[in-house]
Amino acid sequence: MKLKELSLATFNLYNLNEPGLPLYADKDGWTQDEYDLKIAWTARQLRILKSDIFGFQELWHAASLHRALDEAGQTDEYDVVAPTDADGSHIVCAAIVRKGLLVGEPDWISAFPDKFKLQSRGDDPQTPLIDVGISGFSRPVCHFTIRPREDEPEVHVYVCHFKSKAPTKVFNEPWFKGDRAAYAMHATALGAALSTIRRTAEAAALRFLLTAQLKGNDTPVIVLGDINDGQHSNTANILTEQPRYLVGDSVGGGDVALYTAQTLQEYRDTRDVYYTHVHQDLRESLDHILVSEQFYDNSRKRRWLFDGMAVNNDHLNFDDHKADGTNDHGVIRAVFKHKPIKLQP
Repeated sequence: MKLKELSLATFNLYNLNEPGLPLYADKDGWTQDEYDLKIAWTARQLRILKSDIFGFQELWHAASLHRALDEAGQTDEYDVVAPTDADGSHIVCAAIVRKGLLVGEPDWISAFPDKFKLQSRGDDPQTPLIDVGISGFSRPVCHFTIRPREDEPEVHVYVCHFKSKAPTKVFNEPWFKGDRAAYAMHATALGAALSTIRRTAEAAALRFLLTAQLKGNDTPVIVLGDINDGQHSNTANILTEQPRYLVGDSVGGGDVALYTAQTLQEYRDTRDVYYTHVHQDLRESLDHILVSEQFYDNSRKRRWLFDGMAVNNDHLNFDDHKADGTNDHGVIRAVFKHKPIKLQP
């Protein structure tokens, strides 16, 4: 296979589960009518954004993903990458990959790396000890490899979903129950802090894995995900390592850096209207496509040239996603053309 173009999409499925199965505290889950609308809308997105790879978040049941592919008429076009235990009882990250691209077996990374630590006595005597004891991802990271061209190295793809900004519910914690009068007024702030700590730890743990994958070699990497944070957030900065974006005739690229499709698009656009989520009238970009320097226009090691990005987000203007089958996140698609850089002698 020698693809001239590689298209990528990231797609939060908004709790895609079989009808009647529980979703969190909702014991009844989707009704059959709601489910049918949801499958139809998901299938339409798959047809419109027809991509070589879709990375998915919030999949509960693999059968529902297969059903959406059937509805889209694309079953014969893709390999489904979903864990064997995607039986509707919990949330997983997953993907579909155009047939012929997948190499080897996918895996799901639940535990943080063995050597990963978030512990410090501080940079000066005034700084108290910090010790974050989180041992794994709340949503296991989906990892697989593809080979879009026989004359190019394999590409490692990671699909992730980090902890949301919604405050962690602390009212059932023993310390909270033990002194409800003291803690009740602070539940929102404490819960938001816990969510931020967890999301930050997940970003750092994935960065730990990515650096080990990227350091000192030319391995291409793609990260597709709902990181529940914006383009310039600390979460994104940890994941990308904040690379310098060069323009004009400059030739750069970072060995372990990741580049956001959002920023690559901004260099080619006169107006930034990128958002993938709306909460209390605040529009944010929570969903991202990140790529290593092999996909960065100005890298010395470029193999693929960015060719544009699209965001399907009009459905976010309407709030009742159950009634119309839509999702609560926008869907992003980015395209890269095979065009290795020609360095000046």
